[in-house]
Amino acid sequence: MAQKFFTVASFEFPADVQILKSKLESEGIPVFLRDENTLNSDPIISNAIGGVKLQVYSEDKESALEIYDQIRAFAIDDLGNPRTCPNCKAQKSEVYYDRKGVLNKLFPFFEKRKYKCLNCGMITNPRVV
Repeated sequence: MAQKFFTVASFEFPADVQILKSKLESEGIPVFLRDENTLNSDPIISNAIGGVKLQVYSEDKESALEIYDQIRAFAIDDLGNPRTCPNCKAQKSEVYYDRKGVLNKLFPFFEKRKYKCLNCGMITNPRVV
């Protein structure tokens, strides 16, 4: 049985997803926002439920990801420069949380921020200076 929906991205707050939603809809791609109403009523639980999930039909996956790659904001360092992957030198990284362990599942805000390269998939910890 094929999966009907594909989650393109998750966003911490419902307002954060609106630009991508509008862009995808303007390109003729139907969009569904999972957990949007829950977070509109109680935004504090965003980390606990994984934020607002922007979903599209599985057959629209490639088109949606291509559009998202054009407008997404990649991770930047403390100086405002794009983070560079130490493995492939691409400047396409996003914040990543793996939520392993009971403590990080119950209290996700305790997990240290990591970055995942969208080019090669390498996960790195920021340097502590």
